[in-house]
Amino acid sequence: MNFFLASTLFAVVILVYWFILELFAMLFRATGLPDDKARFQVLSMLTGAGFTTRESEMLISTKARRKLSQATMLFGYVFNVTIVSALVNLFMSLKWTQVNDIVFKNLFPLAIACLLLILCRVRFVRKKIDRALSKFAGRIVHDDSINTIFLMDYIGHAAIANVILREVPAFLQGKPLSESGLRSEHNIMVMLVERDGYKVEAATAGTVFMPGDRLTVFGNYKEIKSVFRANERFI
Repeated sequence: MNFFLASTLFAVVILVYWFILELFAMLFRATGLPDDKARFQVLSMLTGAGFTTRESEMLISTKARRKLSQATMLFGYVFNVTIVSALVNLFMSLKWTQVNDIVFKNLFPLAIACLLLILCRVRFVRKKIDRALSKFAGRIVHDDSINTIFLMDYIGHAAIANVILREVPAFLQGKPLSESGLRSEHNIMVMLVERDGYKVEAATAGTVFMPGDRLTVFGNYKEIKSVFRANERFI
């Protein structure tokens, strides 16, 4: 295999890997996983590197993520064993003139694909894509009244999570944080409260929760979901 053919094959495989990485990372982001963590874990699963970190616990925290992780690992294995070997055999069987013809005919589509992938990395474009995923998920679920939880990170055996209160649980309605029992009974610490979409304040003893509040909390993840009656939803 000459240098040009090897370089072309390498570029094609990298481009396909890049596309698959972006696709699966987008799917994991749609389950509420932060972008940087989603990208790293997907790359680890696709390449079969087996790089395990504390963040991997996020992938088994919900049924949807476990299924998506299984699909990612299976796809990565099939791609590595089947697709890559098929591409190598295809390029090896082609003549020099055929390789040139294929490369130059597909140069424009490959350039377009690269441009689209680069655009997907732009923050503004990614937000648009995430918003579209959110609308699509909302149409499927048909339930806008349920509280939402997004897992942000694990620290030891506890988690930092973001909870959006569409409805304040009955036992918290009208009660200040000091009387809620969240810390004493459930070992959940409310750190920040974002209200009206822009005003972020540290939670105090007198904080009273209201519908629409976005809370940053720390505690056992399952306990947080149970107490706030929150389900993981799309970003």
